Amino acid sequence: MTLAEKILAAHTDKKQVSSGEFINVRVDLILANDITAPIAIREFQRIGVQKVFDAKKVVMVPDHFVPNKDIASAEQAKLMREFAYEQGIIYFEVGQMGIEHVLLPEQGLVLPGDVIIGADSHTCTYGALGNFATGMGSTDIAAAMATGDIWMKVPPTIKLVYHERLAKWVSGKDLILYTIGNIGVDGALYSAMEFAGEAIDSLSMDGRFTMANMAIEAGAKAGIFRVDNKTQLYIKPRAKRPYLVYEPDNDAKYSQVIEYDSSSIEPQVALPHSPANAKPISQVGDVEIDQVVIGSCTNGRLEDLRITGEILKRSKVHPRLRCIILPGSQQVYLDALTEGLIEVFIRAGAVVSTPTCGPCLGGHMGVLAAGERCLSTTNRNFVGRMGSPKSEVYLANPAVAAASAIAGRIVSPEEVLA
Repeated sequence: MTLAEKILAAHTDKKQVSSGEFINVRVDLILANDITAPIAIREFQRIGVQKVFDAKKVVMVPDHFVPNKDIASAEQAKLMREFAYEQGIIYFEVGQMGIEHVLLPEQGLVLPGDVIIGADSHTCTYGALGNFATGMGSTDIAAAMATGDIWMKVPPTIKLVYHERLAKWVSGKDLILYTIGNIGVDGALYSAMEFAGEAIDSLSMDGRFTMANMAIEAGAKAGIFRVDNKTQLYIKPRAKRPYLVYEPDNDAKYSQVIEYDSSSIEPQVALPHSPANAKPISQVGDVEIDQVVIGSCTNGRLEDLRITGEILKRSKVHPRLRCIILPGSQQVYLDALTEGLIEVFIRAGAVVSTPTCGPCLGGHMGVLAAGERCLSTTNRNFVGRMGSPKSEVYLANPAVAAASAIAGRIVSPEEVLA
């Protein structure tokens, strides 16, 4: 079995499962946020069950429209908050929370070997820890909150092997953008993407979270990494319960094996209006921008802010440009503050926000007007994703984003550091 099949089989009454098989799967954690939880809560109440199956296995995080931007978002958060208190489930309020996919690993709530479902497509982020994590609709989440299990089809697995070492300023964001550019937004449709190779071994945990996060942008059901020493070092201080590590079998059957020479990959930029429209930075051309966003569940972790600080400390944000920085959690914010990064950002002329998804989905804290262009470290650049349907969103890693904030146009870090 593949890694995905091993984990899923362990959560059924079967010794073995295979691609295409329909199975009932026990879940270890269920997640919802301030957009998706209210729908799930209403459906849960319609079922007629009084209590969730296990209060320790249900988590709700307000992160998309917080602090609440209007009355409608306040009502959404209020419904979720009241349900959380009534059920005694795990809940994070503003001031203790963060962007859900940064917060849950940080808090040790998602562990190797788990099956995790979330009413958010980027739930696949947690696969960086060697588990099977996937997004589902709010009605599926409601049923799972009542029963503790889900019904699903076992996905085929695509193995992606990244050989050689990464060049300077190339990160997990560039590997995944390059991959999506290569295979397309449906290149891994309803598949598990299993990441391997020397470049993957050398990636930090933050880089792995970024890659797993954007597996969904290739259409994948899950993005999974094997557990190694880096994973264990990350997990052991955080885990509050036992966990199991699974390995793929040597004779596992993959639907595809795709191999890349990572040493030849430049920093990537995804041009509008698709993550698959990725080009190396050297081929982007002269693109002036109005806004830079650094943060999100894709690139709002401490390593991302350190890279941003390394570049911004050398200069100022371009006077005709807005640079918005969003730490991924309160802990990331505090760590960045302790390390002096927040001062670097503010002195450079950037604005620093409380943790929120905010501008990523065109929610608040950076909505675009018609004709504006934004370079963002987020995960999607669809038409109207960040505001006006007549705006443009470009995707890149934090180093390219920070350098571009200084230049006022999309540039490589080398251009501003020369």
